Amino acid sequence: MNKKELKSFLDEKARTFEYPKFLEQDPIQIPHRFVKKEDIEIAGFLVATIAWGNRKSIIKSGNRMMDFMDNDPYAFVMNHKDEDLKALDNFVHRTFNGLDFIYFMKALRNIYLNHNGLEFVFSKNQTAAALYENIHLFKKTFFDLPHQKRTEKHVSDPFNGSAAKRLNMYLRWMVRPATQGVDFGIWKRIKTAQLSCPLDVHSGNVARSLGILKRKQNDYKALIELDTALRKFDPIDPVKYDFALFGLGVYEGFK
Repeated sequence: MNKKELKSFLDEKARTFEYPKFLEQDPIQIPHRFVKKEDIEIAGFLVATIAWGNRKSIIKSGNRMMDFMDNDPYAFVMNHKDEDLKALDNFVHRTFNGLDFIYFMKALRNIYLNHNGLEFVFSKNQTAAALYENIHLFKKTFFDLPHQKRTEKHVSDPFNGSAAKRLNMYLRWMVRPATQGVDFGIWKRIKTAQLSCPLDVHSGNVARSLGILKRKQNDYKALIELDTALRKFDPIDPVKYDFALFGLGVYEGFK
């Protein structure tokens, strides 16, 4: 395919896979249980944090997280007592454990009390062409409080070489319009043009098969390469192609 044909192909696939039925098998279904902005963004952040591995397992663990928080995420974050946090000790999802969960509760409360909430922390630089620096600054703010070093691995930083797949997925959820009933569009301080494609095994392999990604590792340099290619197809909403790349890989077995 030439560039025009490839853009047309990806546009079609993006439309095909961005549909509400997608929620039935995707972790984004968990923040869709809520209506209040703060509940959506907290639930989304927590579920995105544990979003690696089998999607059924992610959804199961995400639902357990919400149960631990009495299915009232913002109220739990803001009002929890020490005894409430003790129950979180029993939570485990792969390498994310109760100790990490407890710190996340404290860090989120600090963000809402002292930094105007998640949206403001992720949008400190509103003029940036992409959100690499914003993610880096978010991580610094998130770990303001005393914590164990091991917990830092659960929040990626592009400036440390990571593609920050889970955070870029979370930002897509929060920023892209809710037009198709999948993403939420509840954050207004970040533009869709600034978003990056969540780069993982599926999207990376499909992008390489299509010739829009050459780098073999799914790292920060590969993310920049993929961003550059996708912004040429749609500079206003490049991350819509996440649906195309992921859908082609997972649902159509594209190689």
